[in-house]
Amino acid sequence: MATKSSLSIAGESLPLGRRKIVQVEVGNLYDFTEMNIPVEVIRGTQDGPILFLSGALHGDEINGVEIIRRVSKRLRVKKLRGTVLAVPVVNVFGFNTRSRYLPDRRDLNRCFPGTTKGSLASQMARVFMKEVVSKSTHGIDFHTGALHRYNIPQVRACIDEARTKAMAKAFGTQVVINSSLRDGSLREAARKKKIPILLFEGGEALRFDEPVIKAGVQGCLAVMKHLGMLEKVGKKQDGADPVFVKNSFWVRSPHGGSMRVLKKPGEVVAEGDCLALILDLFGKSEIRVDAPASGIIIGGTRLPLVNRGDALFHIATSENVDFAEQLDEFL
Repeated sequence: MATKSSLSIAGESLPLGRRKIVQVEVGNLYDFTEMNIPVEVIRGTQDGPILFLSGALHGDEINGVEIIRRVSKRLRVKKLRGTVLAVPVVNVFGFNTRSRYLPDRRDLNRCFPGTTKGSLASQMARVFMKEVVSKSTHGIDFHTGALHRYNIPQVRACIDEARTKAMAKAFGTQVVINSSLRDGSLREAARKKKIPILLFEGGEALRFDEPVIKAGVQGCLAVMKHLGMLEKVGKKQDGADPVFVKNSFWVRSPHGGSMRVLKKPGEVVAEGDCLALILDLFGKSEIRVDAPASGIIIGGTRLPLVNRGDALFHIATSENVDFAEQLDEFL
């Protein structure tokens, strides 16, 4: 699918070579203040792919907001082939209240493709699908870990689809997870429309993380180069292939107490390695938290006070992958 000579967003027609911020109306506050999703439409002078970039689908996951802002600032109409639909904040309600959810506590990323007469979340999902996703040929959706959880920069995608796998490889993160689709998610809705989409994860909620932001910006520009939308992306990629994995699991706390972390996100661990110690108030007890399998820690909790059963470490693993050897290429 190539860029049309004229693209309509929220009833506004934008020709090639045009750049404009369009406001997509999605609701109102109690005082009747109109709530809009701002979409910057950046149209190159030549035909090409239409790539949407979406951030803050969960309103408190703000690294994507900064990533999209920086990407947008770097793009020049005369040097762009195709169109970028830059949407730094999709969940404008949650973003303005520093909340993951919408006012009715619904998760917007479980409400796609949405309906015209459902809940607020369902109607917002429907508008975003109609005005942005359905007019795109490719997409990148930016996320972070949840509140008090951190993720290393990673891509989640359906790598059984060739175009999506090629995009994931081009993005350039250390780890790509072949992540299953969740009912009602944006990724599921996009896939049903045969739109290749990546989900980038990195950092934690309500925090800007500079290394994660830089990884997101560089990865996004690299994907645009891969799609033929840009000729140059600045910093040269090192050419190392990411580690593709299909499995991940959470290591949970065996006991309540104070946690002393011994292994951090991004570290490769072997089966039996001690990841952390759970301590009592006086230092008389030390309960080990061991890795049940070898892999790489892709995320974990930021909270040192834990209850039994709390998710502590998120580990990606594969029987066919030597993480230490493959990840050496990135170091």
